[in-house]
Amino acid sequence: MRYFIELAYNGKDFNGWQRQPNAPSVQQTLEEALSTLMRTPIDVVGAGRTDTGVHAQKMFAHFDWDTKIEDCEQLCYQLNQFLPNTIAIRSIRLVIDSAHARFDALQRTYEYHISFEKDPFDAHGSYKFGAALDLDRMHMACDVLMKHRDFECFSKSKTDVKTYICEITAAHWKPTERGLVFTISANRFLRNMVRAIVGTLLEIGQGKKTVEQLEAIIASKNRSEAGYSVPAQGLYLTEITYPQKIFVDG
Repeated sequence: MRYFIELAYNGKDFNGWQRQPNAPSVQQTLEEALSTLMRTPIDVVGAGRTDTGVHAQKMFAHFDWDTKIEDCEQLCYQLNQFLPNTIAIRSIRLVIDSAHARFDALQRTYEYHISFEKDPFDAHGSYKFGAALDLDRMHMACDVLMKHRDFECFSKSKTDVKTYICEITAAHWKPTERGLVFTISANRFLRNMVRAIVGTLLEIGQGKKTVEQLEAIIASKNRSEAGYSVPAQGLYLTEITYPQKIFVDG
């Protein structure tokens, strides 16, 4: 039987989601805790791969178990006792046998947090940025993003993807008490895509690039034409949506 795990994690202590040969990962930490509790090796498949230092407020993964788990809430509780404070299990739900945490995801949403002032309590949770920004230009750049589908210019080079087509459904900036939050939603994201987009939009906000240049950058399909990649600690995976029909409990 297949189960979905919903979890959250602070990425500061992990080399990303995916298991690594000689570095701590969220996947490995979760698999080891689950395998200990279930007293047999358990493989966990994530909804995607977050990079080193990236956080997740809502991540999903699936695993298989021979029989029905009678008390998923108790298993959540036990898992949370085993796991470090940087990982929290929110729920475990039975799904149909064919459900897949990665391939059944309909939409993913990321936020990027920027702080205009130094915060000793949030050093690993936002990007400290001191330059003045033109928010109107950055909003206009978001409108340009929404008109396009091929985002090869924002993709990390030497990836094994078959297509660079992504359907962006939302992209906007919101002022906060201490800075800005950029939110972007799409059916899929390329490696490094969000961090490269944010870096490019920040350069537009500073006047280093123009909104008109963004059109040419996207058309070029060339990563070197786009802006820099912002640091990982400001990036959060905040939402993944699935069709309700995959959940056995509705």
